[in-house]
Amino acid sequence: MDNDMDIRIHIERPEGSPKAGPVSVGWFLIDDKSSIVMFPPERVSFRDTNRSHAKSAARCPGVIQLESRYFMIRSPYDLHIGFERDAKGQAVLVNRDGAASAVRSNKLGQILHLVNEREWRYPDRPTVQLSLPYCFVCEETCYITQLDSFAHYRKDPLPGTIFGGRFPIHAWVRPLMWAFEWHDTGKDLIVKRGDPLFYCQFEADGPDRAIQLVAVERTPEIETWLKMMTGVSGLVNQTFSLFRAAEAARPENLLVPRR
Repeated sequence: MDNDMDIRIHIERPEGSPKAGPVSVGWFLIDDKSSIVMFPPERVSFRDTNRSHAKSAARCPGVIQLESRYFMIRSPYDLHIGFERDAKGQAVLVNRDGAASAVRSNKLGQILHLVNEREWRYPDRPTVQLSLPYCFVCEETCYITQLDSFAHYRKDPLPGTIFGGRFPIHAWVRPLMWAFEWHDTGKDLIVKRGDPLFYCQFEADGPDRAIQLVAVERTPEIETWLKMMTGVSGLVNQTFSLFRAAEAARPENLLVPRR
């Protein structure tokens, strides 16, 4: 008896099918306050590279495909932060620029947070969170992955690493943040306005489909949906268990283009 088996899978998307074209991902800011300082997400693309040679990496389809699937968020702030312990041994952040800082001290405390020491992954690596207003949504199954800006060179490397993350933006919406794990606390954390903070990658049905990022309105329906999910991480241990309920409450139309 011949036990050999040949299995082939062929996926065909009919022309005109909603899943035959690009994946539309909407983005908006959770708050309009000071939104003028925020950079819009931008596709990772290196347009000033050498393309004169046919074998140049800048003309390689694989390189182009990879870069086109990442979107970059830039830092809206100038930050120069040190880590110290006070007289009681408590971990504290220090604004090294002092009175010369571009961000006032009272404002800095609203956007930059030192995570409670008991919640650090390692006892000698503080975790810092920079609050940001960027939200992403999609009307079909789509996951966002947040990761370091690995393709951008830093003359002065950061003294640690960033936290990545992945969750479904068709079922869950929340503002992203930049989470930093401080490995070398003897070195200051310096970030300039306009520096790449992180990349976003989007995965939907079909790895062959392009991603189309669209600025959308923060409609009353979206704001109501957002309120359902706000603060729940402090109420339950596993927010992933709430995805199904959140998806069921999702507004019918998420992608209303910004006027």
